[in-house]
Amino acid sequence: MTTEYSLEQLAGTVQEWCRAHSIQPANGQVSQALSERNIRYYRSLGLLDAPPGAYLRSFTEKHRLQLIAIRIHQAQGIPLRKIQEHLYGKTEIELRHFVAKAGNELEQAPTPLLPTAAFEQWRVVPLTEDLLMVSRQGRSLPPHLIRHLQQVLDKAGWSDRSDNTPTPN
Repeated sequence: MTTEYSLEQLAGTVQEWCRAHSIQPANGQVSQALSERNIRYYRSLGLLDAPPGAYLRSFTEKHRLQLIAIRIHQAQGIPLRKIQEHLYGKTEIELRHFVAKAGNELEQAPTPLLPTAAFEQWRVVPLTEDLLMVSRQGRSLPPHLIRHLQQVLDKAGWSDRSDNTPTPN
């Protein structure tokens, strides 16, 4: 028997999975709560398959897995364009494997960064043209440590370049 969800049920089921696995979009990318509006938007972008039937608003397990995969990618700060590239054409089995693997990795992962608080004073230290170091407490490293980090990055191929790509090793 196939499980079918209404739009509202689909949003609630995915939201519950994300809550249970501590998945939330990074950097305020989108609201933490998955809404019916988000689902319609993802559908309009082609991130989510069309529901079966021209007039039935029923969604399947594949839709649930697609939305969970979208949320997992968003938690990593990946933009929707890249998420679409990654998820395009994935079968339900491939999505199931991706979600299961991500769920297992999340259970074993270290505690993620806490959400920002109003009292935080962020300080950004540029290391290269495209890499920054951020302190959430407004602290800075001494100049000799910053230079050392820059040297390490340069040796690793992250030197300042006009095209912002790492140099080959």
